[in-house]
Order: sequence, then C-alpha cells, then structure tokens
Amino acid sequence: MNRNDMIANLGERTSPWDMVIIGGGATGLGTAVDAASRGYDVVLFEQCDFAKGTSSRSTKLVHGGVRYLQQGNVSLVTEALKERGLLLQNAPHLVDDVAFIVPSYEWWESPFYGIGLKVYDLLAGRYGFGKSETLSREEVIAEIPSINPEGLRGGTRYYDGQFDDARLAINLATTAFEQGATLLNYARVSAINKDEDGVAGGVTIVDAETGQEHRIDGRVVINATGPFADAVRRLDNPDAKPIIAPSQGVHLVLERSFISGDAAIMVPHTDDGRVMFAIPWHDVAVVGTTDTPIDEISLEPRAFDEEIDYILETANRYLQRPATRDDILSVFAGIRPLVKAGDAEDTAALSREHAILVDPDSGLLTAAGGKWTTYRKMAEDIVDQAFVLADLEPEPCMTRDLQIHGYHRRAERFGRFDFYGSDAAEIENLTQSDPALAERVHPELELTAGEIIWFCRREMARTVDDVLARRSRSLLFNARAAMQATDAVARVMARELGHGKDWIQQQSDDFRAIASRYQAR
Repeated sequence: MNRNDMIANLGERTSPWDMVIIGGGATGLGTAVDAASRGYDVVLFEQCDFAKGTSSRSTKLVHGGVRYLQQGNVSLVTEALKERGLLLQNAPHLVDDVAFIVPSYEWWESPFYGIGLKVYDLLAGRYGFGKSETLSREEVIAEIPSINPEGLRGGTRYYDGQFDDARLAINLATTAFEQGATLLNYARVSAINKDEDGVAGGVTIVDAETGQEHRIDGRVVINATGPFADAVRRLDNPDAKPIIAPSQGVHLVLERSFISGDAAIMVPHTDDGRVMFAIPWHDVAVVGTTDTPIDEISLEPRAFDEEIDYILETANRYLQRPATRDDILSVFAGIRPLVKAGDAEDTAALSREHAILVDPDSGLLTAAGGKWTTYRKMAEDIVDQAFVLADLEPEPCMTRDLQIHGYHRRAERFGRFDFYGSDAAEIENLTQSDPALAERVHPELELTAGEIIWFCRREMARTVDDVLARRSRSLLFNARAAMQATDAVARVMARELGHGKDWIQQQSDDFRAIASRYQAR
C-alpha cells in the first residue's frame, strides 16, 4: 500500500468511479472494504491520516454495550454482540476477550448486576466470549489485586472484547486496497461536483503534499466523515441543517500497575449516570470515559481540566493506590458523532445507532452515528443504499466472513510483534536485518527504526504524528517519551521518504505541538 501508487491510480482513471468515499475512519474504511469486496470500483479520500480523528481515540473495546442494555436498547445490544463475534472471527490478531469485574460495595449490587449480565450472555448467544458469574470478595481481590478492598463485598465477572482501534483502521485500509480500492490520505475534499441536474457526481480534492487539485468523477458520493459530516454536507448544500450532536470522550493512560492482574474494572453507574472503565491495554492501563457536549469540532480535541479531575476522582474510589495527575502518562480525547434527537441536551442519552441520510436534491449519502463495534454492519447498510443510488448491479455483502489483513490465529507467537498479525515475521526480519534498525527511538518506548520504515513503505505513514500516534500508539503509551523521540523518528522518516533538514524541523515542531495536548500537566 503505497501513496505514490494511489496517486498514479487516480491519474490513470478515465471513467467514473462507482463509489467515491469521503473519510478514512472506521465508517469510511469499512465501507471501502465492503464495496470493493463486492467488486465495485471504489476510491476513498481522507483529509489527514487514516483514523486521525475519533477512530483512534476510543475506549479500545469491542462490546455490546452493557449501558445500552440498561437503557433498554436491546436491538442495539444484540447487533453489537453479533458484530463483536464477527470481528473476533475476522481479525483475531487484534481482538481479545477480556474479563471485566463489576465490584460490589453494597449488598444488592452483585445480584442486581448479575441478573443483567446473564441477559447480556443470553443475547450474545453463540457469539459470547464467556459466561458471567458472581464472585466473592476474595475472588475479586485475586483477579484485581490493586482494587480498593475497603467495603468490598464481592463482584460480578463478565467477558467482552478489546482491540487496537488505530491498528484495525490501518489493516482495514490495507484490506480495501487488496480488494481493489484506491485510498489516499492527506487529500482534502474541497468541493462536491454536480451535474446539470444538481446531482452529486464526484468531488474535487487537494493533495496536501503537493497542493495539486484533482477532479474525481463518481456515480455516488458517500460522506463518512464522522464529526465532520455536517461540514461536508454544507459543501453540498450551504443551508443544510446540522444533524451531528458532538460529544467529547476523554481517557487517561496510567502505568499498568494501577490495574494489576488481567481483568478490567467496570463501574456501571457513576455519580452522573455514566459508565467508567479501567482497562489493561498493551502495557498500560486506560481509564475513562466522559460524555461532554461540545460546540467546536477539532482534529485535536483537548481534555478539559474538569474531565481529567472527574476521571481521577471516580477511578480512585476503586483503586487501592490513588492516581494523581503526576501519574498520567497520556490523556486523549475523541469526539463522538452522535445523531441529534430533537432538542436533547444530554449526549449520554443519545443513541449510538447509526443513521443513513440521502439528500433529496443532490443524492449525497451521509452516514452518521455508529461505533467501532458495529462498523461492518454500518458499512453493509451504506453500500446497500449506495449501489441503488449509483444505479449499479446489486452484489451481495462479502464481509461477514472476510478475513481482515493481518489475520492470524496466533498459533505462532511473535512476542510484542503479535498485534501485527501475519505481517509480524516480515517486520521482525526487517528490524533484525541491520543492528541500526533494531534500535529503539527512545528507551521508554518499544518502537524501533525498522518499524518506522515498514510504516512508511507499507502503511502510507507520511508524518511523525502518523508514526507515533497511530501506527505505533507511542503517543498514547507515554506522551512525554513520544515528544522526546520526535527528532529520532523524523530523521528515520526523512531518509526513507527523501526529505531534508527543513522537513525534519517542521515535523518535529508540528508533532511537539500535538503531543503537548496529550500531557496532563
């Protein structure tokens, strides 16, 4: 998957594309995979990097949604549990089952939550990850030695899924490419082009690296830009009424020792009615999240001080060793593209179900809402609608059993390279081919020069941010260390991509500005 080859594909095209997709996050990439695997000619444009926004800033869970069950949304829970099982089936190198403990500090909590989680098991059916069960106080402490024992009565254990969102996005991009799609990052859509009848018939893009414009013709245009959906709709119709109710979710990253053991903590009902998770992920612990309505949509949203304080205060009720701001390795924020519901002001109450809207005049198809767990079903629904709009021959969805790039059952273990799946051996061989390529870019990060070269050659990494924030996740693991590694990463990339000293300096400055937003102090 090479960016120069993608640009060449655009130049060679003389006929309209079947489907033009705007947005390289979970929804757009999933749609590209679905459409290309059906045999349609697909092109996708992303204004920055794949999964630059919301799709790399999730809670890292593939789940049915215990909270949605509590809200009575059984259909959403059932669909999500089914999709959770399919994702484990199709990307086992990135999805794991994880035990979650709901601790009980009141006598009624274990039986109450136990009943609800039995229903969760029942809805999962053959896609279940394991049966829930009630635990004694001693069993809970054995599972999570770092839990606060004061007043602890017991708990309930259930199983859900965990994944690496940004790595899945890159693997989906590669899968779409392998199915015949053309995908271009750093390609901003500047206009929706229309025919004499006012019907959307393609887009104009601007290559961020060269400034060159390209006019792209297509039979249908799909707006899959998440929180930016309304901005794209206004390119089509300046008077379009907003449909997105953006909500910010913040997560704190702590040392793994704060969540000892292999189980996660789930708090089903906090003071303000939210759900709180404390989850072991890679070699760190992720704690969150918030649900804060916001007005401004940014590619780099920043956590509010009150959100950080809220997470710390809530989490510390359940941790034996209280965490402070000094313990935070990284803090990251993502924006949920929730669909408006009347005059509702509480975004926590808005549905996480997806919606598909077609402009009655232009035919622009907009996908909104949804979540990572159900990305595949959302993509299937989008393509089912898109081939009708494009007047294409209907083809059946192929993604229920389509193995995602990197598919690997882990029969052979590659240690820390495991999450690369079937690419692991090749990446490991590259890092071992030269002692210089096996060197870490920072003593507190596992990232090596060899991996950076792989990202540039095979995964379309173009900036230091691409490497440290999404391809390697270093920025989330340790923001301070990632900032200190900036120059080393930029030098490796410059040699591989053919850039000079000015590029290295600019990239270093740009990434340090980004990384400063991930530090809590």
